[in-house]
Amino acid sequence: MTGAVRTLPPRARGLRDWRRMRDRLRTLWRRSLRFRTILITVTLTAATILATCLAMALVIQNELFTARKDQVLLEAQRATAAAQATLDAAVDSTDPAAAQTLMNGIATRLSQQSSSDLIALYRIGPPSNLAPQPFISPAFDSDLVTDALRTQVQSSPDLQWWQSVALPSDGGREVPGILVGHQLRFPASDGVDSYELYMGYDLVSASQTLSFVQVLLWVVGLVLVVLIGAIAWFVLRSVTTPIADAAETSAKLAAGDLGVRLPVRGEDELATLNRSFNAMADSIESQIKELADLSLVQQRFVSDVSHELRTPLTTIKLAADMINDQREEFDPVTGRAAELLHAQVQRFEVLLTDLLEISRYDAGSVQLELEPTSLAHLAEDVILSMEQLAEGHGSDVRLVAPGGYTPVDMDARRIRRIVRNLLGNAIEHGEGRPIVVSVDSDRDAIALGVRDFGLGMRGEDVERVFDRFWRADPSRVRTIGGTGLGLSIALGDARLHGGTLAVWSELGRGSNFVLTLPRNGDPVTGSPLPLVPDDEQGGALEALGLTQPIATRPGVRRSS
Repeated sequence: MTGAVRTLPPRARGLRDWRRMRDRLRTLWRRSLRFRTILITVTLTAATILATCLAMALVIQNELFTARKDQVLLEAQRATAAAQATLDAAVDSTDPAAAQTLMNGIATRLSQQSSSDLIALYRIGPPSNLAPQPFISPAFDSDLVTDALRTQVQSSPDLQWWQSVALPSDGGREVPGILVGHQLRFPASDGVDSYELYMGYDLVSASQTLSFVQVLLWVVGLVLVVLIGAIAWFVLRSVTTPIADAAETSAKLAAGDLGVRLPVRGEDELATLNRSFNAMADSIESQIKELADLSLVQQRFVSDVSHELRTPLTTIKLAADMINDQREEFDPVTGRAAELLHAQVQRFEVLLTDLLEISRYDAGSVQLELEPTSLAHLAEDVILSMEQLAEGHGSDVRLVAPGGYTPVDMDARRIRRIVRNLLGNAIEHGEGRPIVVSVDSDRDAIALGVRDFGLGMRGEDVERVFDRFWRADPSRVRTIGGTGLGLSIALGDARLHGGTLAVWSELGRGSNFVLTLPRNGDPVTGSPLPLVPDDEQGGALEALGLTQPIATRPGVRRSS
């Protein structure tokens, strides 16, 4: 069976490419100060130049139109005055042919006196056989004369009127123009005949000049935007490059490379900043070295003291054990003293062991002894070993293990220490309520959870629960003992395996610790067990109490 390559339609590919470009621009906008500043500068500059070009284009357009209009009106006024003077000097005649000849001569004179070839003369009043016929040049369109303009011309014989019109041109296009209206008085046998005179002028030259100016403005504006963008990029580069170098150097310094420094050039503000940064780096380096030396001395002191104390502690422990074995032969006061001595020597031994383990972690000399181990069986063994302690506190420890039986490479001694520590804390703070130990696994990890339903902890206590020598309630009387180092060592053991140890706790709802270990050695990214119990946890607990226990090993009850 051959596979087919799915091809997206062009529209879908275009939409996908657009989304990718949009995401890249968003990322660039968030991460690049140079890009953001240049884009803002170019955008504001372009908006300013656009507004300036529009304003200048409007002003130039208005000035060109006004100048051309004044020129046209003056030219029409002169031509009309010359024509009227010719008419006034003409001899009155009753011959219609002579009158028509006079009309044609006036039209010719108007065409010679002006630059317009669009001329029309209309008689005002009813038609007359004796009056000259209206004259309309071949290129003149009578529809150009509006009723409003004719009314104004007819009612005001001594005034000049005009209006903007669209004049036809070659190729069927229209060009802007001005139509000027006057009155002319022709001599007649019975008085004077009045005619409307209209002359049309095109504004092609003004329009061409305006187009040239507008194109020039846009070209100059575009060049200015490009130049300002280039200048902004150059200026920002001279500023942001040292900032980027400072950020990169700071990241190296934060990563532990204490020898990095910034180059100092010149005497400006950036040079002052680089010198201050280098001075700060020198101070941090010296302080870190001092702290490292002090920490090394402290680690060596703890390690040496712990090692030196093991020999006398062994002797004291042997003596305390011997005295404790014979305490029944002593009087009650001496017997009680022997019991206290024995208990405190045991606690001191635990403290010394924890201190030695902490010193190994600080020195980086901890080595894992890996062997295939079943986490579920390991949990059963730990529960079995602590059954008597749980019964003494009135706690019922239940094991829920749907998975985790397949052996996984781990340091069994360290994992057993983690489980003992978590279960001991649950018994200590469980208030005699049931304790659930859960073990489960998936393809990538195995996990163990210890859930108690005791007092719980506050949020600020949860954040510090893995700190060394920290206890949630120092005033609480502990029956198991403890040094305050158990959870810190447990967290170190979990991380040493590439795993995690997390905690959830709320006042009145108890606590839940979840240990997660990888199956294949890679760092874990999730856990088969949830850290935060859901709302059905209480119902599950009630059901757990009603389930008949199944004995897997003596003293260990596994709920079905």
